[in-house]
Amino acid sequence: MSEKITSKKAMELEDKYGAHNYHPLPVVLSKGKGPKVWDAEGKEYFDFLSAYSAVNQGHCHPKIVGAMVDQAQTLTLTSRAFYSDVLGVYEKYITEYFGYDKVLPMNSGAEGDETALKLTRKWAYEKKGVPEGEAKIIVCENNFHGRTITIVSMSTDPDAKKGFGPYTPGFIVIPYNDLDALEKALEDPNVAGFLVEPIQGEAGVMVPDEGYLSKAYQMCKDKNVLFIADEVQTGIARTGKLLACDHENVRPDVLILGKALSGGAYPVSAVLADDDIMLTIKPGEHGSTFGGNPVAARVAVAALEVVKEENLAERAENLGRLFRDEMKKVDSEMIELVRGKGLLNAVVIRPKNGKTAWDVCVKMAENGLLAKPTHDHIIRFAPPLVISEEELMQAIEIIKKSLAAFE
Repeated sequence: MSEKITSKKAMELEDKYGAHNYHPLPVVLSKGKGPKVWDAEGKEYFDFLSAYSAVNQGHCHPKIVGAMVDQAQTLTLTSRAFYSDVLGVYEKYITEYFGYDKVLPMNSGAEGDETALKLTRKWAYEKKGVPEGEAKIIVCENNFHGRTITIVSMSTDPDAKKGFGPYTPGFIVIPYNDLDALEKALEDPNVAGFLVEPIQGEAGVMVPDEGYLSKAYQMCKDKNVLFIADEVQTGIARTGKLLACDHENVRPDVLILGKALSGGAYPVSAVLADDDIMLTIKPGEHGSTFGGNPVAARVAVAALEVVKEENLAERAENLGRLFRDEMKKVDSEMIELVRGKGLLNAVVIRPKNGKTAWDVCVKMAENGLLAKPTHDHIIRFAPPLVISEEELMQAIEIIKKSLAAFE
């Protein structure tokens, strides 16, 4: 890279040379520390997106970056053609941390979901006795599990799905938070798994009814169906517990993690399951060049250590309650609803005088806080979990000030 460029130049370069598959807010970030980021001109912002919950531990956490730099100077990649002296250490650490027999390491959240789908199908044929090629997996409307062809095949979002067919078969789509629909879908003897987000993040932080997860889990158990939790966004302390499933004491049969598994320092994802499920996949049947590489292994251990050492789940629980309480007090016609768990929260925005959630986000950016709309009328508020109570209150004042500009 040459000398530092301006925000304007950076946006022009991305527009000219990059694919137009994102529509970012017009802010060019060049530095981050803890809960804050700075743009190319040095303006400071509170980060209330946290890279979609990848930087739960805060930007550039010294312990995580230290582990990454140390390993990057020692050995970066062997591929899984050979053993490395750090992978087994990481595998022991993460399986004991979450309480599973085995882990299958990958890189991205979408790869984690794809791995879980393959694992579930393999288990269905080898253990449940479903006829080859007939396995079905139940998913929920408005889900977001990634953007691969197979994953968009189960999507109900026209933007994600339209124009990418033909689609992968084998999915039953039911409404989210609907146990009757789940019960009906589970009657099919070829159902192998139920893939669900404990809280639907991209859908706008849709929190299901209390008891939904535990009842759904039991219904799956009764039908010998795997309960698969996509905790890529909700996991690693974001919702006030280590996993969102922990709020209902549900232990998924297959657990998918990503994002904050590296504290945002490196692409790391993982699928956890017990031997009965995991060992259905044999050598050569699944893998990844970079999955489980030495840098990823060191980074993930450091990221998980930070979560425990800094009590991030407890912080998220307490600060999340404070955030929702304060937002419910805000006197603004534009606030229709406040919902969430821990520090994964959403405010549903009622348009006013032609101004929408996007306009509110642009105004908040002007005032020093970054968040992004989802589905045009919902703003997700998810700061790094290391934010202090004082900083959170400062951020809430920025949100109030921004909303007041539309009164």
